[in-house]
Amino acid sequence: MLSEFSSSILLILSASSRILLGTVSVYWVGWIFYATNFHPLAKFPGPFLAKISRLWMVLQIVGTKMEKRQRKLHEQLGPIVRVAPNELSISDPEAMKIIYNVDGSFTKTDFYELWAAPYGTSPDSFSDPNETSHAKRMKIMKGVYSMSNIIQAEGGVNDCIDVFISKMQGIARRGEVIDMSRWSQWYAFDVLGQLFFGRMFGFMSEAKDYRGYIRATELNLPVRICASTMPSYMRSVFLGSGFLIPRIYDSVQSYLMLDKEGQICVEERKSSLEAGEIPKQKDLLVFLLDLMERRREKGDFQLSDVQVESRSALFAGSESTATAILTTLYNILDSPSVYKRIMSEIDNAANSGLLSMPHIRYTEAVKLKYLDACIKESMRLYPPVALQLPRNVPKGGCHLLGHWLPEGTRVGVNAAVVHYDKRIFGKDSELFNPDRWFERDSVEMERYMFQFGGGTRTCIGKNITLCEMYKLIPRLLQSFQIELVQPDEELKTFNYWFLKTSNVRMRLRQRSK
Repeated sequence: MLSEFSSSILLILSASSRILLGTVSVYWVGWIFYATNFHPLAKFPGPFLAKISRLWMVLQIVGTKMEKRQRKLHEQLGPIVRVAPNELSISDPEAMKIIYNVDGSFTKTDFYELWAAPYGTSPDSFSDPNETSHAKRMKIMKGVYSMSNIIQAEGGVNDCIDVFISKMQGIARRGEVIDMSRWSQWYAFDVLGQLFFGRMFGFMSEAKDYRGYIRATELNLPVRICASTMPSYMRSVFLGSGFLIPRIYDSVQSYLMLDKEGQICVEERKSSLEAGEIPKQKDLLVFLLDLMERRREKGDFQLSDVQVESRSALFAGSESTATAILTTLYNILDSPSVYKRIMSEIDNAANSGLLSMPHIRYTEAVKLKYLDACIKESMRLYPPVALQLPRNVPKGGCHLLGHWLPEGTRVGVNAAVVHYDKRIFGKDSELFNPDRWFERDSVEMERYMFQFGGGTRTCIGKNITLCEMYKLIPRLLQSFQIELVQPDEELKTFNYWFLKTSNVRMRLRQRSK
């Protein structure tokens, strides 16, 4: 009797499995047929897998070469490439100006949801998809990140550069080879600590990863970017699988740790100010705390909002700045003629009294024309963020490059693709050539530079990155003779949202005064 019952159950389960398998198979056959033939985006070219699933994008991100793959696809298929069932990659510079316009009609997609802090009276200025609340937030914070405020805190940057140069002097005396990719990141973190919290964290002084911030960031980024790229209904399942997959668990824990660290840094700084500490110069946290006091009655910018903004700037700004500094140094050293010319410019300016020594002012450094061209050219070739920034086509749809796109279609531009456009930047757009900024229409090229995003969502930390770069690079070059340990080796990059490098080895020798 029991045997007959068991047999019946097995037959039912077998039949159910066949029905389920058949249903899933019919669904996927139907979906594939629809997605490749009748979907509103079916006419646009792209990899087959991308037309039917977001898995293609996830795999490209896991492979860390997304920007290279996109450039190749656009070369082969044209200015519009389908990279997911409902998402298009756009490489046309004019279309970029439409998508990232100043009225914010193309809103941020749900890609940004996972980057929001779990506290604050409103989403942070980076992750908020709502243009109205974002505009209100930016109006409240107007001027906090202005270059005039950054320059007021320039003395803090000088202190960090002094520590950096001192450490380089010791390394030069010992004849050691250094990994400049690590040192540029340590410098960027310490500057942000100085600018936001009135103190360096200690990355450079200890020559190590302070409290595991860098490791936590490197654990968090790849997993969170993959999750953000997935369909929204899969994200919780993917991140929840951390209970079974250690790598994902470590990423989730690192994200929570970075959140907590950001809150602690703000609370510690606030306590020291309340105890009567007088800052040597006003740092950005002082500006944010002053803003909080002024908005106390309205209650729309509280301590949690200060923590949210500080956290975003701290852990995003360090990655982008480190990449920009490192790639600029690499490109200068990789070209003997460029290196010779920029050294001549810096030395002539210093000898003519045009540079304050040892602390070069930002306002002085930006007047060094060839340095300026080298920095722009490096950020063109290696924009710190090298994935496309997805936006939703507005209500009612729109025409783009002669095609009608229905509302809700996701579109985006990757800086590491549009920066290689030969019509704007020249036939040698894939090469490092600072002279293009003198030989071509530099104003026109500037219009299509996208390393800090564009429109209403231009990176609010842009001025911090520029100040760090323009002050450090000429001081470092003026102080040392630097060479690449492996000059014939191409710069290797990997792309997890931020374009990163590793193990870029250099040798320094103190220059005679």
